[in-house]
Amino acid sequence: MIMAVKQQFTSFEDAIAHSDTPILVDFYATWCGPCQMMSKILEQVNIDLNGQLRVMKIDTDKYPEIASTHHIQALPTLVLFKGGKPVDRIEGVLQAAQLIDRIGQFL
Repeated sequence: MIMAVKQQFTSFEDAIAHSDTPILVDFYATWCGPCQMMSKILEQVNIDLNGQLRVMKIDTDKYPEIASTHHIQALPTLVLFKGGKPVDRIEGVLQAAQLIDRIGQFL
């Protein structure tokens, strides 16, 4: 099973800007029930898409400035970045198949 890789970057914007692969950012909080559900769904999406996408998780409690910069109002919020720019935004929980359908056009 492929898990999301924990990496350190000098900045979030730096990580987004220099990725050749689209990045799906999961803005979440540890206390958020739907966020926990989304975590398992994202693992499945990561397996199904087999390297076409990177998943990055941002804990909004630890990085409130990043959440604020990207206007995160609800949790979970997924933002798909391609070429360093946000191209799609999903608030709430979607099943893996729905999520793949939704972001597939950007891959």
